[in-house]
Amino acid sequence: MSTFDHIGLVKNINENLAPLRKAQPDAMQAFGQLAAAAMKEGEVSAKHKELIALAIGITQHCSGCIGFHVKALHRLKCTRAELEEMLTVCVYMGGGPALMYTAEALKAWESMAPQ
Repeated sequence: MSTFDHIGLVKNINENLAPLRKAQPDAMQAFGQLAAAAMKEGEVSAKHKELIALAIGITQHCSGCIGFHVKALHRLKCTRAELEEMLTVCVYMGGGPALMYTAEALKAWESMAPQ
């Protein structure tokens, strides 16, 4: 199983991107606006959009994506059962490599759970 510290990873990504946000504010603000528009509540709920985003992050092997989207899923009151059901789809579509990142997502889920 992964030894990632997802809380630290998310913090480090945010800190490491700070200089780029200052150097390229228009592009970074545009990315933020795209994210907000894509993830807002609509015909598909924000929680389901986050589940989709996490599934893509898992199948694309992105640890940072796992951290950010697990954090959002906790905020949106996703249940572990909902997460686990989505994870089985990841394994179905992504095979063994997705299974390895599924283990990472489960660890992130536990370590990032609200206290």
